[in-house]
Amino acid sequence: MKKNISLFAILLFSLQTFGQSTSYWQQHVDYTMEIDMDVENYQFEGKQKLVYTNNSPDQLNEVFYHLQFNAFQPGSEMDIRLQNVSDPDGRMSINKGTKENPDFESRISTLKPNEIGFQKVISLKQDGKTVNFEVFGSIMKVNLNTPIASGKKSTFEMEFKGQVPVHIRRSGRNNEDGVALSMAQWYPKLAEYDFEGWHANAYIGREFHGVWGDFDLTIHIDKEYTIGGSGYLQNPQEVGHGYEDKNKKLKLPNGDKLTWHFIAPNVHDFTWAADPDYIHEKVMGENDVELHFFYKNDNQKAIENWQKLPEKTQQFLSYFNKHIGPYPYKQYSVIQGGDGGMEYAMCTLLAGGENLSSLIGTTAHEFAHSWFQFVLATNETKHSWMDEGFTSYISSAAMNEVMDQKKENANSRSYGGYFYLVKSGKEEPLTTFSDRYESNMAYGISAYSKGSIFLSQLGYVIGKENLDRTIKKYYEEFKFKHPIPNDIKRTAEKVSGLQLEWYLNYWAGTTKVIDYAVSSIDGQKIVLERKGTMPMPIDLTVTYDDGTTVDFNIPLQMMYGHKPTEAKVLDSWSWVNPSYTIDTDKKVLSVQIDPKELMADIDRENNSMK
Repeated sequence: MKKNISLFAILLFSLQTFGQSTSYWQQHVDYTMEIDMDVENYQFEGKQKLVYTNNSPDQLNEVFYHLQFNAFQPGSEMDIRLQNVSDPDGRMSINKGTKENPDFESRISTLKPNEIGFQKVISLKQDGKTVNFEVFGSIMKVNLNTPIASGKKSTFEMEFKGQVPVHIRRSGRNNEDGVALSMAQWYPKLAEYDFEGWHANAYIGREFHGVWGDFDLTIHIDKEYTIGGSGYLQNPQEVGHGYEDKNKKLKLPNGDKLTWHFIAPNVHDFTWAADPDYIHEKVMGENDVELHFFYKNDNQKAIENWQKLPEKTQQFLSYFNKHIGPYPYKQYSVIQGGDGGMEYAMCTLLAGGENLSSLIGTTAHEFAHSWFQFVLATNETKHSWMDEGFTSYISSAAMNEVMDQKKENANSRSYGGYFYLVKSGKEEPLTTFSDRYESNMAYGISAYSKGSIFLSQLGYVIGKENLDRTIKKYYEEFKFKHPIPNDIKRTAEKVSGLQLEWYLNYWAGTTKVIDYAVSSIDGQKIVLERKGTMPMPIDLTVTYDDGTTVDFNIPLQMMYGHKPTEAKVLDSWSWVNPSYTIDTDKKVLSVQIDPKELMADIDRENNSMK
């Protein structure tokens, strides 16, 4: 018996010591693609050469591709989800009933064969030999002829055909803004494989996860169309359309089409949009970054607003460079693409433009994604709050400064959204996969608002200066590395010297709420009560009956320290104790918990007492 116990102890020690100590790695993929676009029937033929490097310690016996245009077909998983979710996305569904008695119909379910989207793989070879594949809606599984050993490369050559769907969400043709082609999720895209395995998630309508690599794309399209998107145009003098050097002669080819050649180094996606009526403007931003703007010329009010956008975008670039870290690419394009706002590599697609404040605010948010989603690139199917939430936090701060909004808490709207979600009873943990929330409302508020509060409230816990340092250190250490929740937690711990596992666990892994109350004031004695199930350190302002005021800080015991503060630091409060007593040296007139309202306390009515 003792011998068996000893063997078990050795095995357990080995697993704990070695099983979790593998060094960091990530896969790499290089795309060379050429497509010929028919703007009359919205179809295109493509060739793709993909060189895949297996940097994992594993041998790969299969690979997976995303075929995301296939989601825009009646009967697809996205279509069925729209028909069954409790609150369908209004852009993707039509309410055939009333507001009081809604009857939603999925727009995808009504698409005709010439309106659907598709990506059909005509042929696929691995290292020159035909390879078998099987399509499961928007996912394709490839059973490899020859496994890809650790450290080895394999080349896949594909011929494919696509049809651009009627615009429903993000991608599509002839949207409400009149943009001819919004080409997001348009090519067969290799799925990510990392320490968790394959991320072969069907496209249901949320965000993405991808493999970093270098893209080389050639597009043949009607010569009247202007293209804006990811990457750097390699042949501007053969294209024109606002890209050319005005001091050099254009070398436009004969024929009805132009050939556009782009490269995009070290990105995990490539997106573009095209329209015959785009106005194309270009300005220089900080660190010699070219800022491109593409917008329609058919709405004078919108044109005037778009013409005000470059200056603000320059300011946003400077703000994000200063408060997150340097933007690593040399171009960024803001494109009227006909969908509310969606970030992509080196570009964003926006809708409309008649509302200037909305146009500027959306640009701030989508541009900030370039740091959090296209440089850090958290897996949004699992941790959308780390992208949407962090982006919301920093873009709100940028708007507050650039637009001189003078808000004491730039993130205050996020708190309101979170309180609404808690009161609704529909909150789910942030660990819920993005597509699997019971309602779109719960997803949206969780990812954007609760995710944003994670940072602003972290500043309350560790101090604002430490939060600012944490964000910059996090970006510097984890750019191009697909960070996970533990990475932001560990970064904050290293910066602050405080223990924060409890914070990540409670805020992201549960729906426990914060609710602290002033229970009583009795002369010189104050009793505080923790009524909620999530513990926090406490900032407290006490006013005495002689008119003097003192700020106190009560550390949470399991932090094993406290933030930098000018307040008087009291003994720590353990999470197991429901109450905390303070004995003062003067008679107390009033008490205020969290006077700056940075703590997401769900009942602020009981935070003060006279």
